[in-house]
Amino acid sequence: MTAKRIIACLDVKDGKVVKGVRFLDLKLKGDPAELASRYEDEGADEIVFLDISATIEGRKTLLEKVKETASVLSIPLTVGGGVRSVNDVSNLLSNGAEKVSLNTVAVDNPSVVAMASKEFGAQAVVVAIDAKRTGSGWRVFVRSGTMDTGLDAIEWAKKVEQLGAGEILLTSIDRDGTRDGYDLELTRAVVKHTRIPVIASGGAGKPEHFVSVFNAAGADAALAAGIFHDQVVRIRELKNYLKEAGIEVRP
Repeated sequence: MTAKRIIACLDVKDGKVVKGVRFLDLKLKGDPAELASRYEDEGADEIVFLDISATIEGRKTLLEKVKETASVLSIPLTVGGGVRSVNDVSNLLSNGAEKVSLNTVAVDNPSVVAMASKEFGAQAVVVAIDAKRTGSGWRVFVRSGTMDTGLDAIEWAKKVEQLGAGEILLTSIDRDGTRDGYDLELTRAVVKHTRIPVIASGGAGKPEHFVSVFNAAGADAALAAGIFHDQVVRIRELKNYLKEAGIEVRP
């Protein structure tokens, strides 16, 4: 059995880390490089850097901030936001990203997923799916959760795997920032219908929530932001808790 990963997320706007609730009411949390370095020291397995306003503002990711953040890390860095082409993927990989997260562009131009996977390898391509419950299922939203694509989240997850994504970053918009726990039903459904690793995101509030998303939903990794920024949960203590709960984690 593969060890479960704990991932710290940096939502970046105007070069600073922010955090909100359900993608709204953003509050300043600090500098990306400083927080990334702290989380690596605390035992994070990976860092995700998301330039959350790049797509809406019609610009590319802040490469200087990516480079600065990558320079302080020895653990993998995934970067997303404002990616519109395979060339953008190449630029991020050249500036310190180990993986690139594709969200809006994957919906607008699915061929970018396939081309990036072919050129750089599936391991470098993460497709981020922001999903919101609608009726009996979940729909995919893009442009930082502002636009309903009409796509069914489970069917879209299956599609991006076929396109060549090496991993899915699955965020529940309903749970984002609430600290009420991950959406286990959503995560379980995506895990069940795909064979690639699924990172659960949205709703982490306490160590028990990580146990649930690993044991009850089968996530390969769990991502959190606000509880790490506010030091509600420390990554080292979380990993010790998971070990005691019988969950294999990396040192």
